[in-house]
Amino acid sequence: QVQLVESGGGLVQAGGSLRLSCAASGRTFSSYAMAWFRQAPGKERDFVAAMRWSGGSTYYADSVKGRFTISRDNAKNTVFLQVNSLKPEDTAVYYCALKTIWGTIATMGRTGTYDYWGQGTQVTVSS
Repeated sequence: QVQLVESGGGLVQAGGSLRLSCAASGRTFSSYAMAWFRQAPGKERDFVAAMRWSGGSTYYADSVKGRFTISRDNAKNTVFLQVNSLKPEDTAVYYCALKTIWGTIATMGRTGTYDYWGQGTQVTVSS
């Protein structure tokens, strides 16, 4: 089993920044990916960013390109999401997810392809 624990959310003014963290513990895998999704009240859970652990390739939703950056600390099995230039529409619960098989680029944004999820961390952006 894998446990994912997010942290770093909070209340920030528009234009501000936060750094979200997701620490993974438990079983490890030779080829996997970690990602961030977000879910606003009454809306579906949307893809934000993903990183393939082998090689470090990164992928972003169009809505966050240039503002959000996904990165990792290999030694700590931790993935980060640096969120800059925040907008009120970025308000959501941010979830960390891990998939044990990379699959294809086409599947990285599909929630059903991820095997493990964290509990989420709330990000609220005030205008």
